[in-house]
Amino acid sequence: MVKKLFTTMIVALVCTAASAQKYALVDMEYILKNVPAYERANEQLNQISKKWEGEIEALVQEAEAAYKKYQSEAVFLSDAQKLKAEEAITAKEKEASDLKKKYFGNEGELYKKRQSLMAPIQDEIYNAVKDISDQKGYQLVLDRASGGSIIYASPKIDISDEVLQKLGYAY
Repeated sequence: MVKKLFTTMIVALVCTAASAQKYALVDMEYILKNVPAYERANEQLNQISKKWEGEIEALVQEAEAAYKKYQSEAVFLSDAQKLKAEEAITAKEKEASDLKKKYFGNEGELYKKRQSLMAPIQDEIYNAVKDISDQKGYQLVLDRASGGSIIYASPKIDISDEVLQKLGYAY
C-alpha cells in the first residue's frame, strides 16, 4: 500500500513538473527554405558536386574505352602486352574509385564543403532559437521537420516565423 502511494505521488510530481514546462516547435525545412544564404550554399554544393561527378565520369569512361580497346585487340597482344593493358585499366578504375571516395566519402571534400557552408547558417538559426527560448522561457524546442514522433502539435507553439524575424527575414 505504501509503495503504491509512493508511486502515485512520483507520477503526480512528474506530471506536475512536466505540465509546468513550456515547449515550442520549429520547422527547420520551412526556416531553411526562407534563408537565402542556405539556398545559395545548396546551389554552390550542387555545382561542385556536378563538377566532381563529371571528373569521375570522365575517368570511368576512359577505363571503359581502354577495356573495349583491350577486348578488341586482345587476340593480337602478347601476354606481357595484355598484362600491361589490364594493369592500365585497373589503375584507371582505381583512380576513379579513389577520386569518388575523396570527393564523396564519409569525410570527403563534399562533406567538408557542406560543413563549412552550412555550419554558420545552422549556428545563426540555433542562436535565434536559443534567444527566443530564453526570452519566452521555453525549456524544450522540437524540430517538426525532423520526423520524430510528433503526431499533432498546435500551430500556436510553432515559433518558426519568430526565428525568421529574428534572423532578419520578416514574415
